[in-house]
Amino acid sequence: MLVPKLATTLKDYDRQQFLADVTAGTIVGIVAIPLAIAFAIASGVTPQQGLYTAIVAGFIISALGGSRVQIGGPTGAFVVIVYGIVQKYGIDGLTVATVMAGVILVILGVARLGTAIKFIPHSVTIGFTAGIALIIASQQIDTALGLKTGPLPAQVFERLAAYWRYIDTVNPYAIAITAATLAILIIWPKISTKLPAPFVALIAMTAVTRLLHLPVMTIGDRFGVIHAGLPAPAFPHVTFTIVRDLVAPAMTIAALGAIESLLSAVVSDGMIGSRHRSSMELVAQGVANIITPLFGGIPATGAIARTATNVKAGGRTPIAGMTHAVVLLLITLFFGKLAGLIPLAVLAGILLLVAYRMSEWRVFVAELSGPRSDAAVLLTTFFLTLLVDLTMGIGVGMVLASFLFMRRMSEVTDIRHITDDLGEDSDELEEGDQISTRSVPPGIEVYEIDGPFFFGAAEKFKDVLAEVFRKPKVLIIRMRHVPAIDSTGLNVLRDLVRRTRHDRTLVLISELQNQPLVAMRRSGLLDEIGQDNVVGTIDLALAFAQQHLTGRPQTPIDAAAV
Repeated sequence: MLVPKLATTLKDYDRQQFLADVTAGTIVGIVAIPLAIAFAIASGVTPQQGLYTAIVAGFIISALGGSRVQIGGPTGAFVVIVYGIVQKYGIDGLTVATVMAGVILVILGVARLGTAIKFIPHSVTIGFTAGIALIIASQQIDTALGLKTGPLPAQVFERLAAYWRYIDTVNPYAIAITAATLAILIIWPKISTKLPAPFVALIAMTAVTRLLHLPVMTIGDRFGVIHAGLPAPAFPHVTFTIVRDLVAPAMTIAALGAIESLLSAVVSDGMIGSRHRSSMELVAQGVANIITPLFGGIPATGAIARTATNVKAGGRTPIAGMTHAVVLLLITLFFGKLAGLIPLAVLAGILLLVAYRMSEWRVFVAELSGPRSDAAVLLTTFFLTLLVDLTMGIGVGMVLASFLFMRRMSEVTDIRHITDDLGEDSDELEEGDQISTRSVPPGIEVYEIDGPFFFGAAEKFKDVLAEVFRKPKVLIIRMRHVPAIDSTGLNVLRDLVRRTRHDRTLVLISELQNQPLVAMRRSGLLDEIGQDNVVGTIDLALAFAQQHLTGRPQTPIDAAAV
């Protein structure tokens, strides 16, 4: 249903829930400040672009979204892909790619494809997420150590090797600030939950740096003064060449946005006992990613950590998410210039902990001990994300997972020559149709397809038929356990019917389920086989076959039974 949750939650809204939502939104807004700035810097853009994203996208995602408590904004999942686009195509290229991704998300939502995201294999998701986490962590080492580096390569292992060349520039004060930040992030939640740990770490370490005049690099040193307020909307010049080159990055942004937002929505559903509208959520994500870049923002999606903070703080309607965006805007307007005092080492500490939690290394290790095929998909996605790029990692991972799925489906489907076994088979029909024995005269061959008849199984079907050297007068294909058939399966059956005509063999199909019957009718195969040759039970098929052998007039036998 393409109706925002805001429209339905306000029907029973009251003052008490409004106060709870405003309180939760204020807390989440405070949490979002260091994260928005940190993700922006890690993505290769300015701190204010992270704030713009959290403000504009955060408001739109909550106002239009299909979740009651979703909080939108920049996330760690986008760091790698955004950094790569900025390095290759610049900020204008990022803007175009993000808008394109937004359009894709809107199309997915309008087409009601929100539920399709759940079919992405878990091994692929864990693989690229762990890869992203390691890349984010590797990008923070120079800042955490206070290294004075030149331009660094984007590739992880080359970057790590480059750090060694600057090891003599280590700044012990930066290391101390990073370590203290990590300590606060880990210990503070055990002391109090009223103030978010990232905000406490940011304020405390900024104050310490300022009071002690520690020689560490700050946001202001690298990026200058953060300008208050949102910029005027603008869109870069676009050419067909730019759009063509950015199709793959845009699709990656759209896929990540869809996965992250719907995963976050599912997690929050479990926390509040609600149910999100996946297609509406995709539309909201799409609209946010179309509009946000016009104000200088970067890709945005649902943020699991901030959404969970919203729920724990008492937020229960989209008003909380909208409040979080307003709070961020007010802080940017009145205190934005103070953000220049924040040490970069504080943000490095925050991102290192984000990367650690994002890696889900326990799940990663557990996945390796599962089926070998899943482990292969996981490792392939992981290493391609690290060694090549995220687009390649997700793309190859999905293709490999699809091939493995095809193989498994072909293994599940069984093709059997059962002419000699019919007398023992009496468990499949209802009481009135059970047969203890069946007589199969010479000249009749019976095969059974057991399972989905897809392309992998279609090849197996060809192989089984190739093993039979005798050419029967009647060939019965029993399909009682075929719940679905695809175009390859249809073509194999069509090819079988056409080839057997040369041998004057009659093909009968028995016990079709609904989906295969509809697929045959729509493809024209049912007419090619002959509707009289599609019957409801194996016994009717055998009776029809015997009529054909004896040369008696053939009459339609319960074809409607299918």
